[in-house]
Amino acid sequence: MHPRDPTARPIGRHGTRDPVSVHVCFRRLTHAFSIIASEAEGHKGRRLQESARLYTIQRCQDEAAPPAEATSQGMTQGRHPSHDRDSMNVPIKTPDEIEKMREAGRQAALVLEMITPHVQAGVTTGELDRLCHDFIVDELGSVPAPLNYHGFPKSICTSINHVVCHGIPDDAKKLKKGDIMNLDVTVKTADGYHGDTSKMFIVGENIQGERLARITQECLYKSIALVKPGARLSELARVIQQHAEANGYSVVRDFCGHGIGAGFHEDPQILHYDGYAPEADIALAEGMCFTIEPMINVGGYRTKVLRDNWTAVTKDRSLSAQWEHTLLVTADGVEVLTARSEEDLGFLEH
Repeated sequence: MHPRDPTARPIGRHGTRDPVSVHVCFRRLTHAFSIIASEAEGHKGRRLQESARLYTIQRCQDEAAPPAEATSQGMTQGRHPSHDRDSMNVPIKTPDEIEKMREAGRQAALVLEMITPHVQAGVTTGELDRLCHDFIVDELGSVPAPLNYHGFPKSICTSINHVVCHGIPDDAKKLKKGDIMNLDVTVKTADGYHGDTSKMFIVGENIQGERLARITQECLYKSIALVKPGARLSELARVIQQHAEANGYSVVRDFCGHGIGAGFHEDPQILHYDGYAPEADIALAEGMCFTIEPMINVGGYRTKVLRDNWTAVTKDRSLSAQWEHTLLVTADGVEVLTARSEEDLGFLEH
C-alpha cells in the first residue's frame, strides 16, 4: 500500500523510523504539548496539538534523513517525507522471512513465560531485567533488542502503575503488593529478526488494576480479531478506542504500534485510536508484520516523558496498562507470532 501523505504518520513507540535520536523527538514532542496546553483550550487546542505533533515528527525525520537505502522488500528508507508522498511501501515478508519472524515471536513469548513466576512482591525490576537478559543471551542465543537502542540502558521495559511505557529497570525499585506492571520484551534473533511482546502483571491484589488490565487485553484481542487482508488500520484503531471508552477509560495517543521484521521499527505505524487521515489509512495485505500494543489509562490520555528521556507516565498519574503482540497477516486472517502457551486465542477461530 502507498499512503499519499506519510508526514501524517504518528511517532512510533520507540521513535521515528529514521535513525534520529529518540531523545530529540521526545523533547520536542513534550515541549510542543506544553506550549499547546498553555495557549489553547477545547477544539482549538486539539487542532493546535495535532499540528505541533505532526511538526515535531516531520522535523525529526527531516533532520536525520540519511541517503536513501533500499531494503530487501524494496522500501526506500531515509528520504524526506515530502519525497515519499506517493511511494511509501509497507514491507511484505517473504516465506523465508516469515519463518524467521515465527522464530523471533516464539522466543519473545518464551521470555515472558520464563519470567512470569519471578514477578512477585519484593523482587527488583533490575533483577527481572538480568533474568530476561541472561535467558535471551544464554538460552536462546539471541540479543535483547532494547539494550543500547538509541541509548536505552536495559534489556527490557518495566512500566509500573502510572508508567505508560519505557520504564527503566532499576535495582532500587522493588515490586510491592498492589502494583501493576507491564513487562515489555523484544528479542533479536541470530538471523536478525525481531519479536516484540508484552503482558501485564498484578502483584497481589488491585481490583482497579485487574479490571484495567482485563479491559486492555480485550482491546488487544478485539483488534487482532479484525486483522485480515483488506482490513483498514482505522478499523483496528476504532475497535480499541470504542471498547476502552465504553468501559470508562482513555487511549494513549502519543505512542503507537509499528511494523516489525529485520527492523525493530518499520512501517506501518499502528494507532490505537481513531485518528488516521484517509491518505494514511492503508489496507492490510498478506505478509505484513506489525505489533498492536494498546496503552489504556484509567484517567486522561495525556502523557509526559520524565527527565531520563525514556519513562513515559500519565500526566494525571492515573493507572495505565498495556498488552502487546507481534502479528502476521495471513491469506485468510492473522497469526499471533508471540502467542504464549497460557493464552486462549479461541476467538480467532470464529
